[in-house]
Amino acid sequence: MNPPDPIEGAAGLFALDPTVAHLNHGSYGAMPIEVSWAQDAFRAEQEADPDAFFWELPGRVAAARTALARLLGADPAGLALLSNVTEAVAVALDSIPFAPGDEILVTDHGYGVVNLAAERRAAECGATVRTVPVPLDSADPAEAVLAAVTPRTRAAILDKITSPTARELATPALLRALADRGVVTLVDAAHAPGMLPVALDVEPADFWFGNLHKWAFAPRPTALLAVSAPWRTRVRPLTYSWEHAGGFPGNVEWRGTADYTGWLAAPAALALLERLGLDRVREHNARLAGYGQRQLVERAGLAALPLSPGVAMAAVRLPAGVAEVEEQVRPLMEAVRDRLGARVAVRPWPGGGVLRVSAQVYNRPDEYRTLADGLAKLLTAL
Repeated sequence: MNPPDPIEGAAGLFALDPTVAHLNHGSYGAMPIEVSWAQDAFRAEQEADPDAFFWELPGRVAAARTALARLLGADPAGLALLSNVTEAVAVALDSIPFAPGDEILVTDHGYGVVNLAAERRAAECGATVRTVPVPLDSADPAEAVLAAVTPRTRAAILDKITSPTARELATPALLRALADRGVVTLVDAAHAPGMLPVALDVEPADFWFGNLHKWAFAPRPTALLAVSAPWRTRVRPLTYSWEHAGGFPGNVEWRGTADYTGWLAAPAALALLERLGLDRVREHNARLAGYGQRQLVERAGLAALPLSPGVAMAAVRLPAGVAEVEEQVRPLMEAVRDRLGARVAVRPWPGGGVLRVSAQVYNRPDEYRTLADGLAKLLTAL
């Protein structure tokens, strides 16, 4: 697999430290300089006349939400701006009436905090959480999920793109199959906005939530929660506000004197992506991630995990005994940073941890080659 041609001028859009290979965009994203300027302008406006700013804020948030809806092909009335996926999953879980004996399905590829949120909600209601193991090399992860459904299954939380392993899991076909079985579906699409073409009218999830500060260039923290029409009147906000009586989406968006400037600047991030060319950015990043994985396989001798089409992240399996437990993860990531000058994501996994690299328009092919060569030596020394 050959690397893609660079997008001219794209690297200069960011304020990243040039002495570090930032190969972990999937964890925290990176905000372009011009988007930070847009947010700074909103902050300056807020401080110049706070009364006017907050008086006009609900309408401006609604306008931002409408502008962002086109990124998901969604009805703005079914969207709410929130801080992040962690907050969105709490809203979604709190809106579902669970009964004693109900089951919430999650997978062992799910994001840890999201699974913890399910456990807390289940404990409050007398429900249980069941973790579905999905083999790392599974050709069709949907089979394991559907096989785990029982008459007690009330809800399933599934990743659109799994965080540790960069696999597509919540496909439209799987969501439809779960809906046919009467299962409420919650899709953790933390990595989808900006990375993948999203059309929520063909992804029949009851609750769908994704971060905009990862692949959509928005300020941190910015996320969207999409709620299907039957659930919108039942959404329970985590806090009360003056907008509560108006119902969704305002009842979950408004939280008094919080910092809303990131939300207001998010349309500027979308405009930048569209100026660069969304399809061009997506194709570049997916190809570069695949190239990066190939270098880790060929130069470092690591085993590739399955790649999902269009995904700008790729994962490899570390040798047995490396990063198998959480206590081994941070030292390895620090060693990669200190000795190799690179940022990567590592997650523990029995039999050998999982290392994930991301690809964004500021990355270069040589960064992955350098990482792979250095990792080969680093792992030998462990």
